[in-house]
Amino acid sequence: MDDLSHYVAVERMRDSRPLEIRALRPDDRERLLSAVEHTSAQSLYRRFFGAKRQFTDKEIEFFLDVDFTSHVALVAVAEEAGERVIVGGARYIVTQFGQAEMAFTVVDRYQGQGIGAVLMRHLIGLVRKSGLAELTAEVLPDNAPMLKLFERCGLPLNMRREASAFHVALQLT
Repeated sequence: MDDLSHYVAVERMRDSRPLEIRALRPDDRERLLSAVEHTSAQSLYRRFFGAKRQFTDKEIEFFLDVDFTSHVALVAVAEEAGERVIVGGARYIVTQFGQAEMAFTVVDRYQGQGIGAVLMRHLIGLVRKSGLAELTAEVLPDNAPMLKLFERCGLPLNMRREASAFHVALQLT
C-alpha cells in the first residue's frame, strides 16, 4: 500500500469552497485542539459519548499518534480568514483481524456542507486498499446525521440497537 501519511486530495464543499482531505500530521496538534474548541458540547458528546471539552496530554498524543497501518486519520482542511483550519476528521483503528472501528467529527459551523460524506468516501477508499473487510461504529440514537451518513455510503449495512447505542457494521467485501 502507498504511504498514507502523505495522502492528500482536494474536494469541494456543497457551497463550492475548496476542501483539502489529507492525512493527519504530528504538527496538527494546535489545529486539532482549535477544532475541538469550535465544536459544540452536543457534537463532542455524540463523538465521545460523554461530556468532553478538555483532553489529557495522553489522549492528545493518542489522537495524533497515527501509524497509517492500524490507526489511520484524515482531516478536512478549509481556509478561514486566510488561515488553514481543520473543520472535520475521520479515523479508523484496527480492532481485530479484518475489522476496524471508525469515527467522524465535523465542526458545527461546517456541518451540512457534505464534509462527513467526503471524509467517508476517502476513508472507505483507504480501507479498501488496506484489505479490511468490515468497518464498525457505535452511534448514539439521537445522532441522526451520522446514521444517515452510514445508510447512504453505498456499502452493505448491518445496524442493530444495543442498550444505549446503535452498533453499525459496514461490509467491504
